[in-house]
Amino acid sequence: MHVAAGAIRKARAVLVLLALALVLTLAGPFSGDAHAASRCTGRKVADLRFSTGNVQVYRSGGYLCAMTYAKHRGPLRPMAVSIQARGSRPVVKSGLHRASVGPVRTHVGHRKVWIKGAVGRGKVSKAWSAFGG
Repeated sequence: MHVAAGAIRKARAVLVLLALALVLTLAGPFSGDAHAASRCTGRKVADLRFSTGNVQVYRSGGYLCAMTYAKHRGPLRPMAVSIQARGSRPVVKSGLHRASVGPVRTHVGHRKVWIKGAVGRGKVSKAWSAFGG
């Protein structure tokens, strides 16, 4: 009787491990694409252009999302994007990039926001504007 119980336990353990391996194998390709996850979704509400690039702003529900794009892909250079809802701290991403930086996403509800973006020496700043809210 004890031998049969031990064999059943081992068989269950093997089946659990096989099921886990199957789930991880099937979920692997769908666990996240870096490109898809690094872009904003929703309705495009603004395209703020400046000398060296542009900031694209998207709205989805009460959230705004923004990304800064360089006009020309090139060497690493300082890039930044930020969103600040009135009464909140800014959400910022910056660093050395070749083509784009972001996304930054924050809940804004119906508040006005301040959007900033920069590529190299060029920059844009749109203060306390409503973006489709």
